[in-house]
Amino acid sequence: MKFLKWLDSLTGRTGGKEPESLPSDMKKFLITGLGNIGPDYVGTRHNAGFMAADELVDSCDGKWESCRYGDMARIRVKNCELMVLKPSTFMNLSGVAIRYWMNKEKLPLENLLVIVDDIALPFGAVRLRTGGADAGHNGLKNIADQLGTQNYSRLRFGVGNDFPRGGQIDYVLGHFTDEQQKSLPERLKIAADAVKAFCLSGPAFAMTNYNNK
Repeated sequence: MKFLKWLDSLTGRTGGKEPESLPSDMKKFLITGLGNIGPDYVGTRHNAGFMAADELVDSCDGKWESCRYGDMARIRVKNCELMVLKPSTFMNLSGVAIRYWMNKEKLPLENLLVIVDDIALPFGAVRLRTGGADAGHNGLKNIADQLGTQNYSRLRFGVGNDFPRGGQIDYVLGHFTDEQQKSLPERLKIAADAVKAFCLSGPAFAMTNYNNK
Protein backbone atom coordinates (compact mmCIF):
# COMPACT_ATOMS: atom_id res chain seq x y z
CA MET A 1 0.00 0.00 0.00
CA LYS A 2 2.83 2.41 0.85
CA PHE A 3 4.45 1.67 -2.50
CA LEU A 4 1.21 2.40 -4.35
CA LYS A 5 0.77 5.69 -2.49
CA TRP A 6 4.36 6.60 -3.34
CA LEU A 7 3.77 5.84 -7.03
CA ASP A 8 0.51 7.82 -7.06
CA SER A 9 2.31 10.82 -5.60
CA LEU A 10 4.84 10.69 -8.44
CA THR A 11 2.40 10.06 -11.28
CA GLY A 12 -0.63 12.13 -10.38
CA ARG A 13 -2.92 13.51 -13.07
CA THR A 14 -2.27 16.96 -14.41
CA GLY A 15 -5.90 17.97 -13.91
CA GLY A 16 -5.93 19.72 -17.28
CA LYS A 17 -3.51 22.43 -16.19
CA GLU A 18 -0.85 23.76 -18.49
CA PRO A 19 2.45 21.94 -17.93
CA GLU A 20 5.22 23.77 -16.19
CA SER A 21 8.27 24.78 -18.19
CA LEU A 22 10.55 21.80 -18.66
CA PRO A 23 13.52 21.66 -16.26
CA SER A 24 17.02 21.24 -17.66
CA ASP A 25 17.33 17.75 -16.16
CA MET A 26 14.20 16.46 -17.92
CA LYS A 27 14.65 12.86 -19.08
CA LYS A 28 12.98 11.90 -22.35
CA PHE A 29 11.74 8.42 -23.27
CA LEU A 30 10.12 6.84 -26.31
CA ILE A 31 7.37 4.47 -25.21
CA THR A 32 6.02 2.48 -28.15
CA GLY A 33 2.92 0.31 -28.00
CA LEU A 34 2.77 -2.24 -30.79
CA GLY A 35 -0.39 -3.01 -32.73
CA ASN A 36 -2.18 -2.76 -36.06
CA ILE A 37 -4.20 0.24 -37.18
CA GLY A 38 -7.75 0.10 -38.50
CA PRO A 39 -11.17 -0.85 -37.10
CA ASP A 40 -10.70 -4.56 -37.83
CA TYR A 41 -7.92 -4.74 -35.23
CA VAL A 42 -9.39 -2.65 -32.41
CA GLY A 43 -9.56 -4.66 -29.20
CA THR A 44 -7.67 -7.68 -30.55
CA ARG A 45 -5.02 -9.47 -28.52
CA HIS A 46 -2.30 -8.42 -30.96
CA ASN A 47 -3.16 -4.80 -30.11
CA ALA A 48 -2.45 -5.16 -26.40
CA GLY A 49 0.47 -2.76 -26.86
CA PHE A 50 -1.87 -0.10 -28.24
CA MET A 51 -4.27 -0.69 -25.32
CA ALA A 52 -1.53 -0.26 -22.72
CA ALA A 53 -0.33 2.91 -24.48
CA ASP A 54 -3.88 4.28 -24.39
CA GLU A 55 -4.13 3.54 -20.66
CA LEU A 56 -0.79 5.22 -20.01
CA VAL A 57 -1.79 8.38 -21.87
CA ASP A 58 -5.27 8.48 -20.32
CA SER A 59 -3.79 8.18 -16.82
CA CYS A 60 -1.89 11.41 -17.42
CA ASP A 61 -4.71 13.21 -19.24
CA GLY A 62 -2.64 13.23 -22.41
CA LYS A 63 -3.89 13.79 -25.95
CA TRP A 64 -3.04 11.92 -29.11
CA GLU A 65 -1.90 13.77 -32.23
CA SER A 66 -1.05 12.52 -35.70
CA CYS A 67 2.68 12.42 -36.35
CA ARG A 68 5.19 10.87 -38.74
CA TYR A 69 4.62 7.11 -38.79
CA GLY A 70 1.78 7.08 -36.28
CA ASP A 71 -0.02 8.79 -33.42
CA MET A 72 1.88 10.29 -30.51
CA ALA A 73 1.06 11.76 -27.13
CA ARG A 74 3.65 13.63 -25.09
CA ILE A 75 3.02 13.29 -21.38
CA ARG A 76 4.98 14.32 -18.33
CA VAL A 77 5.63 12.20 -15.26
CA LYS A 78 7.64 14.23 -12.74
CA ASN A 79 11.02 14.91 -14.38
CA CYS A 80 10.33 12.58 -17.31
CA GLU A 81 8.84 13.38 -20.69
CA LEU A 82 7.25 10.33 -22.25
CA MET A 83 6.74 10.31 -25.99
CA VAL A 84 4.09 7.61 -26.33
CA LEU A 85 3.88 6.28 -29.87
CA LYS A 86 1.37 4.03 -31.64
CA PRO A 87 2.94 3.28 -35.03
CA SER A 88 0.80 3.39 -38.17
CA THR A 89 3.20 1.11 -40.03
CA PHE A 90 1.35 -2.07 -39.02
CA MET A 91 2.97 -4.57 -36.68
CA ASN A 92 5.53 -6.05 -39.08
CA LEU A 93 7.19 -2.68 -39.77
CA SER A 94 7.10 -1.26 -36.23
CA GLY A 95 10.85 -0.75 -36.25
CA VAL A 96 10.64 1.82 -39.04
CA ALA A 97 8.66 4.22 -36.84
CA ILE A 98 10.82 3.55 -33.80
CA ARG A 99 14.09 4.14 -35.64
CA TYR A 100 12.78 7.39 -37.09
CA TRP A 101 11.77 8.85 -33.72
CA MET A 102 14.84 7.56 -31.90
CA ASN A 103 17.04 9.31 -34.48
CA LYS A 104 14.94 12.47 -34.63
CA GLU A 105 14.95 12.93 -30.85
CA LYS A 106 18.55 11.66 -30.48
CA LEU A 107 17.52 9.23 -27.77
CA PRO A 108 19.86 6.61 -26.31
CA LEU A 109 18.76 2.98 -26.63
CA GLU A 110 18.18 2.70 -22.88
CA ASN A 111 15.43 5.33 -23.17
CA LEU A 112 13.30 3.12 -25.41
CA LEU A 113 10.56 0.86 -24.06
CA VAL A 114 8.37 -1.27 -26.34
CA ILE A 115 5.03 -2.65 -25.12
CA VAL A 116 4.08 -5.88 -26.86
CA ASP A 117 1.60 -8.76 -26.61
CA ASP A 118 3.03 -12.17 -25.67
CA ILE A 119 1.39 -15.59 -26.07
CA ALA A 120 4.05 -17.17 -23.85
CA LEU A 121 2.60 -15.41 -20.80
CA PRO A 122 -0.79 -16.04 -19.17
CA PHE A 123 -3.43 -13.42 -19.73
CA GLY A 124 -2.70 -10.13 -18.01
CA ALA A 125 0.81 -11.03 -16.83
CA VAL A 126 3.37 -8.23 -17.12
CA ARG A 127 7.06 -8.92 -17.68
CA LEU A 128 9.69 -6.27 -18.25
CA ARG A 129 13.06 -7.20 -19.78
CA THR A 130 16.02 -5.16 -21.00
CA GLY A 131 16.73 -7.40 -23.98
CA GLY A 132 16.12 -10.83 -25.45
CA ALA A 133 15.09 -12.68 -28.60
CA ASP A 134 12.00 -11.85 -30.64
CA ALA A 135 10.45 -15.30 -29.93
CA GLY A 136 8.85 -15.29 -33.37
CA HIS A 137 7.09 -11.96 -32.89
CA ASN A 138 7.29 -10.11 -36.21
CA GLY A 139 7.06 -6.68 -34.61
CA LEU A 140 10.04 -7.33 -32.34
CA LYS A 141 11.95 -8.90 -35.23
CA ASN A 142 11.57 -5.77 -37.34
CA ILE A 143 12.60 -3.53 -34.44
CA ALA A 144 15.80 -5.54 -33.98
CA ASP A 145 16.47 -5.40 -37.72
CA GLN A 146 15.96 -1.62 -37.83
CA LEU A 147 17.95 -0.86 -34.67
CA GLY A 148 20.65 -3.46 -35.34
CA THR A 149 20.30 -4.92 -31.85
CA GLN A 150 17.95 -6.84 -29.57
CA ASN A 151 19.24 -4.99 -26.52
CA TYR A 152 16.29 -2.71 -26.00
CA SER A 153 13.72 -2.85 -23.20
CA ARG A 154 10.32 -4.36 -23.76
CA LEU A 155 7.25 -4.75 -21.56
CA ARG A 156 5.47 -7.96 -22.48
CA PHE A 157 1.74 -8.18 -21.81
CA GLY A 158 0.42 -11.73 -21.60
CA VAL A 159 -2.47 -12.72 -23.84
CA GLY A 160 -2.37 -16.47 -23.14
CA ASN A 161 -2.13 -19.31 -25.66
CA ASP A 162 -5.47 -21.10 -25.60
CA PHE A 163 -5.50 -22.04 -29.27
CA PRO A 164 -5.15 -25.30 -31.23
CA ARG A 165 -2.06 -26.20 -33.20
CA GLY A 166 -1.79 -23.89 -36.19
CA GLY A 167 -4.31 -21.44 -34.76
CA GLN A 168 -1.93 -18.77 -33.49
CA ILE A 169 -2.71 -16.12 -36.10
CA ASP A 170 -6.48 -16.35 -35.63
CA TYR A 171 -5.96 -16.29 -31.86
CA VAL A 172 -3.84 -13.15 -31.66
CA LEU A 173 -6.08 -11.38 -34.16
CA GLY A 174 -9.12 -12.38 -32.13
CA HIS A 175 -10.67 -10.61 -29.14
CA PHE A 176 -10.30 -11.24 -25.43
CA THR A 177 -12.96 -13.40 -23.85
CA ASP A 178 -15.82 -11.83 -21.90
CA GLU A 179 -14.19 -12.99 -18.66
CA GLN A 180 -10.85 -11.46 -19.63
CA GLN A 181 -12.53 -8.21 -20.62
CA LYS A 182 -13.69 -7.78 -17.02
CA SER A 183 -10.16 -7.74 -15.61
CA LEU A 184 -8.44 -6.17 -18.63
CA PRO A 185 -8.65 -2.55 -17.34
CA GLU A 186 -6.93 -3.52 -14.08
CA ARG A 187 -4.17 -5.41 -15.89
CA LEU A 188 -3.60 -2.55 -18.33
CA LYS A 189 -3.30 -0.12 -15.41
CA ILE A 190 -0.57 -2.30 -13.91
CA ALA A 191 1.24 -2.25 -17.26
CA ALA A 192 0.97 1.55 -17.42
CA ASP A 193 2.27 1.88 -13.85
CA ALA A 194 5.20 -0.39 -14.74
CA VAL A 195 6.10 1.95 -17.61
CA LYS A 196 6.09 4.94 -15.26
CA ALA A 197 8.27 3.07 -12.78
CA PHE A 198 10.70 2.16 -15.58
CA CYS A 199 11.09 5.82 -16.53
CA LEU A 200 11.22 7.23 -13.01
CA SER A 201 13.36 4.64 -11.25
CA GLY A 202 14.92 2.42 -13.89
CA PRO A 203 14.35 -1.09 -15.25
CA ALA A 204 15.67 -2.96 -12.20
CA PHE A 205 13.18 -1.21 -9.91
CA ALA A 206 10.31 -1.78 -12.34
CA MET A 207 11.14 -5.46 -12.77
CA THR A 208 11.37 -6.03 -9.02
CA ASN A 209 8.03 -4.38 -8.32
CA TYR A 210 5.94 -5.44 -11.32
CA ASN A 211 7.20 -8.66 -12.90
CA ASN A 212 5.38 -10.86 -10.40
CA LYS A 213 2.09 -8.97 -10.25
